[in-house]
Amino acid sequence: MGIIKAKDLVYEYIRRDEDGNVEGINTAVDHVSLDIKQGQFIAILGHNGSGKSTLAKHMNAILNPTEGTLWVDGMDTNEEKNIWNIRQTAGMVFQNPDNQIIGQVVEEDVGFGPENMGIPTKEIWERVEESLRAVGMYEFRKHSPNKLSGGQKQRISIAGVLAMHPKCIVLDEPTAMLDPSGRKEVIRAVRGLNDVEGITVILITHYMDEIIHADKVFVMDKGKIAMEGTPREIFSQVEKLQELRLDVPQVTLLAHELKKQGVKLPDGILTTKELIAALGI
Repeated sequence: MGIIKAKDLVYEYIRRDEDGNVEGINTAVDHVSLDIKQGQFIAILGHNGSGKSTLAKHMNAILNPTEGTLWVDGMDTNEEKNIWNIRQTAGMVFQNPDNQIIGQVVEEDVGFGPENMGIPTKEIWERVEESLRAVGMYEFRKHSPNKLSGGQKQRISIAGVLAMHPKCIVLDEPTAMLDPSGRKEVIRAVRGLNDVEGITVILITHYMDEIIHADKVFVMDKGKIAMEGTPREIFSQVEKLQELRLDVPQVTLLAHELKKQGVKLPDGILTTKELIAALGI
């Protein structure tokens, strides 16, 4: 069993009227099964309302399945006794870093999680330094988070999760509120954690260019997994992605249009460098 495994996972949002009677049921996750191995970089794509964020919240036991089962490192999220250990195993980073930052000084904020876990003070400071260095924010350790940019704040949020030494980090659209340079900062930091620290990364996003280095991609639509494969396999299916109302990286789209005009190119071009090489320029 992998670090995250789902079997026939269903989650329903129930709408009720003022008297508490059921008005309607929205199935946000519809019989999803997946198995994510330790150390993988996984991307989950989908347009708004596809169910990707609801699925992410199951990986940290914020939500419990309506039907089916989700295991985190072998622990069933439905079992109350597992919640604390699950949340230490799979850390969660949300869209808005301001919702996660509570300290007045960067290093105090990063140390908050380990302190709550009862880690000895000396080890807390070691973890704070190690985590801030891992996301490239050590030089800002004495700063107030309020004075940082959006990308820097999001890296502090990631460091705060890292300091709890999780095996897995789930990032729910962590760059949605950032400008392009902030997005690059955060994705670079996340890739480093996966490459260097071997931490399993599950990135929920709708930005296609963020997932080209992923090991595997799941594309969600209407609560189901509509596509799965490597980034190259996914981006080889431009028309299908467009049917699912998803964008494609500009270079991939350009290569696709050139192929339609008769230019011989391989499927699933992911970068400008690849396109230039394929064209023999």
